[in-house]
Amino acid sequence: MSIQQVNAAIITIGDEILIGQITNTNSAWLGQELGNAGIRVNYCISVGDRKEHIIHALIEASKFADIIITTGGLGPTKDDITKFTFCEYFDTTLVENEEVKNWVTKIFRLRKLPIIQSNLDQALVPKNCKVLFNRSGTAPGMWFAQQGKVYISMPGVPFEMKTIFTEEALPLLKQNFTLPFILHRTILTACIGESFLAKKIATWESNLPPHIQLAYLPSVGQVRLRLSGYSSDEHKLTAEMNEHIDLLYTLAGEYIYGEENDSLQQAVGKLLLELKQTLCTAESCTGGYLAHLITSVPGSSAYYNGSIISYANEIKVNELGVDPQILATDGAVSEACVRQMAEAAREKLNTDYAIATSGIAGPSGGSDEKPVGTVWIAVSNAQQTVAKQFNMGDSRERTILRTALQGLFMLRSMILSCN
Repeated sequence: MSIQQVNAAIITIGDEILIGQITNTNSAWLGQELGNAGIRVNYCISVGDRKEHIIHALIEASKFADIIITTGGLGPTKDDITKFTFCEYFDTTLVENEEVKNWVTKIFRLRKLPIIQSNLDQALVPKNCKVLFNRSGTAPGMWFAQQGKVYISMPGVPFEMKTIFTEEALPLLKQNFTLPFILHRTILTACIGESFLAKKIATWESNLPPHIQLAYLPSVGQVRLRLSGYSSDEHKLTAEMNEHIDLLYTLAGEYIYGEENDSLQQAVGKLLLELKQTLCTAESCTGGYLAHLITSVPGSSAYYNGSIISYANEIKVNELGVDPQILATDGAVSEACVRQMAEAAREKLNTDYAIATSGIAGPSGGSDEKPVGTVWIAVSNAQQTVAKQFNMGDSRERTILRTALQGLFMLRSMILSCN
């Protein structure tokens, strides 16, 4: 299944990116679009509005890539130096493009705005470039071909860049390069650390063929496994990918809750809907965040009845009937407490399942026996209540998120084991 891989580099230009004044969304969007077309991005850099920095980036990118794409620096102001820099890089001069001049003039006339020389100068382009028409603005894109490589320069304004790339650049890339079929599959796991997951599937990963690559994409409480396959044969690659993913499920299925853009709360909600069962929550340390995740799913009212946020101990006692003696002896962050919270919430809110959380989110409140990050979670149905202790770390925000995800994961496991 030998194929010729086409590689791309992305260079974003502008001081505003480097100082954090704007977020560089262009690279992410281009990376996705290029990947979908079968082009692999292997170099990405942001540089300021300096000629020497842009030229250096072009030289470096050309060492690794067949296609070099730049965004930014094509406006009408003095700091927009990209096309002048390309003139120096390719040893050429600027010439006026009549089509661009007519388009710029038309835009200003339609908007009933005066047109000044700097606007008309947008029609000046390097002599050796192919103009990429910009239907969404005044600055054209530029296409250069040299020594078997293609250089594409586009404005930094996202909607203009997207228009030029989609309508002009991408069709030309497909004409000029033989592109492989590319297939991405993303498998979603929760409540297992990246290193533990990698150890669990190490042999499987080692047996992946060279044209199917695996990337670990960790976030708080979750790890996405992205498989990327490249081939000239779409059907063969799809079948092969399915075989490898089926084997992955046999190895790590207990931690896999979905694929692509699924969320854990969506996966749990889907199970509850299918089984026509209901859920409630009793939250202490998560303070309603668990309820927020659940209700972020459209249609969650069909299976979610509500929550009792028993942040204070008196609420645990008065609203959930937690035994004051348990709070006095075991404390609120204990197995006995979350068990009573879950069971009482399930009965009071008349649901099939309940999740209860109680912990020390920090940064204060910990002790030697129960350090910051100590959390107890209980999941209950009519037949059983399962409670587990965790240490979620010393970050308050991450502790809350990890606890909410762990509670959903424990619920999912209980639902699957009971049905």
